[in-house]
Amino acid sequence: MRLDKFLKVSRLIKRRTVANSVSEMGKIIVNGNPAKPAKQIKIGDIIEIEYSNRVEIVKVLSVPTGNVSIQEAENLYQIIS
Repeated sequence: MRLDKFLKVSRLIKRRTVANSVSEMGKIIVNGNPAKPAKQIKIGDIIEIEYSNRVEIVKVLSVPTGNVSIQEAENLYQIIS
């Protein structure tokens, strides 16, 4: 699954267009490297998201095939810090 779609489906970022622009600005790092929106995400990847006032680091636990419910979205990742 693409990075921008994963961020939207997991609800780490509300809209896919926002996830797209944030990753284009270099504020999303996957496994220690800046990531483009089309980066393929797999289980075990570490994603670092730089929000305006904080940085959130998450580990990918599951990659869905489509959209998921709000309750299931929390099971897609684990917050590291």
